[in-house]
Amino acid sequence: MPITTTTTTTVTTCSPDGKVNTVTTTSSTSSQPKSAAAPKSAHVDYDVVTVGAGFSGLYLLKAAHDLGLSIRCFETAKGVGGTWWWNRYPGAKVDVESKQYSYTWATEVEKSWQWKHRYGHQGEIQAYLDTVAETYDLKKDIQFETSVVSAVWNEKTSLWTISTSDGASCTARWFIMATGCLSKFNKPKIAGASKFKGTVLTTYDFPEEGFDFSGKKVAVIGSGSTAVQFISEVAKDESTHLTVFQRTANFVSLAGDSKREPYAYDEKVAAWKKASQRETDFGMDVNANTMPFAEQGKEAFLQGVAERYGRGGFEFMGQSPDIVIPSAGSNEEMARFCRKKIRETVKDQKVAASLCPKIVFGSKRVCIADGYYEKYNQPNVTLVDLQGKSIEEITETGVKGPDGTVYEADVILYATGFDAMTGAILNIDIQGKNGTTIKEAWANGPATFLGLGVHNFPNMFMVTGPQSPSVLANMVSPIEHHVEWILSCIVWMKDNHKTTIEAEKDSQEQWGTFTESIAAMTVCKCSTSQLCNSFVLYTCKQHRTWKVLLHPVASCDLIRMLVHCDLHTDLRAFNSTTQQ
Repeated sequence: MPITTTTTTTVTTCSPDGKVNTVTTTSSTSSQPKSAAAPKSAHVDYDVVTVGAGFSGLYLLKAAHDLGLSIRCFETAKGVGGTWWWNRYPGAKVDVESKQYSYTWATEVEKSWQWKHRYGHQGEIQAYLDTVAETYDLKKDIQFETSVVSAVWNEKTSLWTISTSDGASCTARWFIMATGCLSKFNKPKIAGASKFKGTVLTTYDFPEEGFDFSGKKVAVIGSGSTAVQFISEVAKDESTHLTVFQRTANFVSLAGDSKREPYAYDEKVAAWKKASQRETDFGMDVNANTMPFAEQGKEAFLQGVAERYGRGGFEFMGQSPDIVIPSAGSNEEMARFCRKKIRETVKDQKVAASLCPKIVFGSKRVCIADGYYEKYNQPNVTLVDLQGKSIEEITETGVKGPDGTVYEADVILYATGFDAMTGAILNIDIQGKNGTTIKEAWANGPATFLGLGVHNFPNMFMVTGPQSPSVLANMVSPIEHHVEWILSCIVWMKDNHKTTIEAEKDSQEQWGTFTESIAAMTVCKCSTSQLCNSFVLYTCKQHRTWKVLLHPVASCDLIRMLVHCDLHTDLRAFNSTTQQ
């Protein structure tokens, strides 16, 4: 006989004025006892299977070990690091200061670890994560050089069956995507690309042994963060000639990177880092000025911006809390300040005009680098402004520009970014209830609750999934928040004999509506920023619409919703079944 249960759905939201609101609905569901619990005879290989061994995957492994859960992690690469394993290109570094870009829990590593630069360079970050994995014995549960091909939910056993590239499969109670937001490279299809007779490289899967660009003509396709870092580094060797193909100019702020002096572990600094990640906007301390632009006045605002710019880093964006609001005035002043800096730096004013962004400030992630604009004063750097268009053709000897000119090259480097947020998830054949695939569920754009769960996909979680702040914050911060919430949820399920849990449809829809409504007030979704093809937006070409991929609420506000709230209150927005 069917069992009818009533589920209360609660969505906690934060309005622009900081007021916390709660939307509650109730619904009745009917279920059969047999489908609620896994048969005792069902074979379970692991409690948890997770995909990816970067910051997210390693913390999941550590947290699962601490709770006595069996866990298996599948990683495509030969080592740990996630995106920091693959992105080995010259100049690769993080844009968050190294003293804040590390775990808050890995104290044994922190006590002896020395960051050599203000911003962690790729090799340093990868070595840090490898040290964490070794220190806490995490590699024993990682299967390297293995990709997950599919994950299929079995409604009779309430288990996931995960199939891998080596032809094997296993079962697990919980399936967690820890693939990161920037882990699937986006290589454009350009006519004639296969004809090129020179060397083809990408910033994502750069040769482990490195590459000598000395004396070579290099065509750089792309002008985002990876391209900016690559150009800033490789152009230092003036025997290398770089031809940069720019479709959209981006805002590039000064990093102020430098070598760090040796330092000793300090518990006060560790406490400050944790407080920065848990209690500040965006999970990092940017010395934020909480006074709105209108109260500061234009002159005081610009003076503060100039001082912050000189110090380098994201502190540059902390002069006013309303910089992300297009109508506030501060946003356009920031754009004017940056464009003025470009015109003052680049000697050829025609080149400077091409480098001046026409997009709304902040509608694409602001790049952080040193000496980028100065490189365009060097004779070994040439800018080809595509003016928003795509490259039409690659020939045997180079890249054809918009005017038909073929720019000869020995090397073509693709620095074309990522299929961000959803790419790695959609790359796996994930099938939930009734055989529904994740591609079908997200046909009109991603839909989640809190960026953690998806309706019709029981016992599946995502770490910093779509519609969470993720890359709008210091990534380590939302990663730790999500991992801790997920593991707390699993403990709650085990303690309360729950077999399955999934996001309620109503809660998911309300969260999506809330995300879109907040985004509509910011640079994330203003009319002109839609033209910049930012990873902030998911483009649904079939319906000619855009959906916001990131939740634009400051990280600390979402922390209050996720972490500081009672777990049982959060779980009311999920539908769970009880073991019979």
